[in-house]
Amino acid sequence: MISGDKSKTKLKGILNYTLSLALAAGFLYFAFYDVKFGEVLKIVSNASLLWVFVFMAVLMFSHYLRAVRWKIISNSVKSGISVKNLFGAIMVGYGVNCVVPRLGEVSKAVLVGKWENLSRPSMFGTVILERVIDVLFLGFSVLIAMIFYSDNLITSFPWLQTTLYLTFFFVFVVILFFYLAIKYKGRFYNVVVKFLGRFSEKFAHKIAYIFQMLGDGFGSLKGTKNYVTTFSLSALIMTLYALSSYVGFFMLGMQQIKPVSFQMAWVFMSISAIGVVIPTPGGTGSYHALAKSTLVLLFGFSEVVSLAYAFLTHIVTYFLYVLSGLIVFFIINRQHDNLIKVVETEIEEL
Repeated sequence: MISGDKSKTKLKGILNYTLSLALAAGFLYFAFYDVKFGEVLKIVSNASLLWVFVFMAVLMFSHYLRAVRWKIISNSVKSGISVKNLFGAIMVGYGVNCVVPRLGEVSKAVLVGKWENLSRPSMFGTVILERVIDVLFLGFSVLIAMIFYSDNLITSFPWLQTTLYLTFFFVFVVILFFYLAIKYKGRFYNVVVKFLGRFSEKFAHKIAYIFQMLGDGFGSLKGTKNYVTTFSLSALIMTLYALSSYVGFFMLGMQQIKPVSFQMAWVFMSISAIGVVIPTPGGTGSYHALAKSTLVLLFGFSEVVSLAYAFLTHIVTYFLYVLSGLIVFFIINRQHDNLIKVVETEIEEL
């Protein structure tokens, strides 16, 4: 029976990954259709290395702030969690997401749990809380973008308004669900789990585990000061993402083609970020398609230049995440393994 469950899980994983690759291929075909890739590479080859390094520095600083925010969110789970460990787990998570979508969220929770000796449910709960906050702020960033380019955005992306409504509705439902789950924990938990248990005992146990994770995660963010700091950091992280998009214009000298602004970068970041949310490996394809559409339809850049921007920013980000994730994983893991060996030696001597 256990072997059968493992086979089903493995088959499901293969199917999900195949679908992810198919989505990426479809988006890439749409993005690069009728565009000469050689011309794209020619523009990319003339990119400014100085601005490439600035681009990477801005991105890495935004992820450091993510680690600081995660520390605040996890404070009541365990005070004094190392920002270094949190930052390392975040980079490993991004690296894993570049290969297998969404697995990075699981990886970083597991790693921090291992490195900080914390339970998996508590760390999964904080990761879920992070994702809810990210979705909320992505919705706000799109809303701000619509203020900048209200008519053009709706005309160019007619689906965007509906997506925005659905995002805020989703966030409202999730927050209401968590409020009820935390405030009326015992009663709410029993009603939901007992109801689901009538249909599937296994599914009811899974829901019970999720309840535990959510309760640990959402119960971790306590106090007005923590809320204010968390939301302030989230706003700053979104601003840094927009800044990295702005720096991207200068990597290819796009300011020489036509004037660029931080407002343009904010709008670009808000729309292209939706492409990263789509479950393709590292946003491959989905990011390129939305990035190209935004730069062409809203700002009037040529398809070749727009795809050069999408290709360069994506490939730099991709290798940055994969390489830094590998380096961080081996460095921190080695440090913790050495610490375990020291403790074992001391115990033997005693």
